[in-house]
Amino acid sequence: MELGLNKLPWSGQIGAFLLVAIALFAVFRIYYIGPRLEEQAQKQVELEQKLAEVEQAQQDAIELAEFQAEVDDLNNRLEALSAVLPEQEEVAGLLRRLVTFAQQSNLTIQAFRPQAAVMREMHAEWPIQLELEGTYHNLGMFFDRVSKFSRIINVSDVVIRVREPAELNLTITAECTATTFVLLEPPEAEPAPAT
Repeated sequence: MELGLNKLPWSGQIGAFLLVAIALFAVFRIYYIGPRLEEQAQKQVELEQKLAEVEQAQQDAIELAEFQAEVDDLNNRLEALSAVLPEQEEVAGLLRRLVTFAQQSNLTIQAFRPQAAVMREMHAEWPIQLELEGTYHNLGMFFDRVSKFSRIINVSDVVIRVREPAELNLTITAECTATTFVLLEPPEAEPAPAT
């Protein structure tokens, strides 16, 4: 028995041709298109991951800009605070300024007793007990000068007594505590040990 396409009727030849075409398409689909589709699907997943990373990076850039603005604001506030709160080495000059204010106000300093510093989280408080002699008006000028000074100096515990015997420009004695504040340097973080 001889097999050949020529011996089949035309409908059989078309059927055989279709069968071979379908088989070739199936082989082409399985061995060529299938791997390409899988590769394309994998690349689509990678593209979506990269797009998500880009979106996250853009969000991080926005947050970084916000954090940088906040850091700049905090640095500006620290500079402004440093202008109001002296550092430790400036305290002596500040204390001299108090003496100058008293002298400019025509007050006599009878006692000048620095007290122990009180440490706080970010600053130290340096109280100084003062005993002054002069007039009410002179004491008012002294307090006014202290209040207008660029550094923070709190005057508290004010006790005023009439001076006996009163003299010209010496009618009262006053005791008070002048407290100034010193900005403490934050402790520097120790570097992490190298591994």
